[in-house]
Amino acid sequence: MQSGYYSSAAGMVTQFNRLDTIANNLANVNTVGFKEDNLVVGDFMRLYKEARDELPNANQTKEAAQFLNRAMNKAPQVVDSYTDHSLGDMQKSDNPLDMALSREGLFFLVKTPEGVRFTRDGTFMRDDQGRLITKSGYEVLPSDYFETKQPITLNQEDSIIEIDKNGQIYTNIPNSANFAPNSKLFVAQPDNIAFLKKEGSNLYRYDGEQEFESMEESGAVMQGFVEKSNVNAVKMMTQMIETNRLVGMYQKAMDTQMNDMNRDAIEKIARKS
Repeated sequence: MQSGYYSSAAGMVTQFNRLDTIANNLANVNTVGFKEDNLVVGDFMRLYKEARDELPNANQTKEAAQFLNRAMNKAPQVVDSYTDHSLGDMQKSDNPLDMALSREGLFFLVKTPEGVRFTRDGTFMRDDQGRLITKSGYEVLPSDYFETKQPITLNQEDSIIEIDKNGQIYTNIPNSANFAPNSKLFVAQPDNIAFLKKEGSNLYRYDGEQEFESMEESGAVMQGFVEKSNVNAVKMMTQMIETNRLVGMYQKAMDTQMNDMNRDAIEKIARKS
């Protein structure tokens, strides 16, 4: 068995996965509230050391030696993935319904056909019925949603809308300079951010067991701002160049294994015969 060929093939597959992740990050460099994804690359030996106590064969035995293919123990492979939830830059906008969260780990709650989801994308708008919705048409939830099951509704007469740092919405009283409190935005903080899974449309699904509670005083809502993507385009381009070079190196190694070494072996056999 040409172990070098299989190790090179495993390395190339790993780099292809890295390219997919980098390309997705670059495609969302201008997506509001997008968070950068990353992969953790390890090798078989690392996985073996972490799990060998759970294997059916005892260590340092003939059976265990047969189970562990040491020719493959350094083949790189994707062992984990994670999302960088650090803050992106805050950009001022002219839309009073644009909102950003100035603290890491906080999210707005929205209602989708698949259930309640988290989002950092605060580019909201008002639909024909006056409901506060996302760009994708999902209802933005108020802090008392799980008690009332009602959306945030803004009347067409509400020409002036003010939102404080805790997400409390105030609308102007017609023919008056006074404001009246409306709904309050549902600002949530997951118990464990690692349980968040991306679903597309800038939404996250929470897979942990948690009863969602709205933060009374988050102090993080910024009206008239949007949070830009935290993807560093220069870093991503550098990683893409590096990954493409590694793909070329693995391809050359595979070609050497299958062509040059086989040809050399055939020539030696021919000379001896």
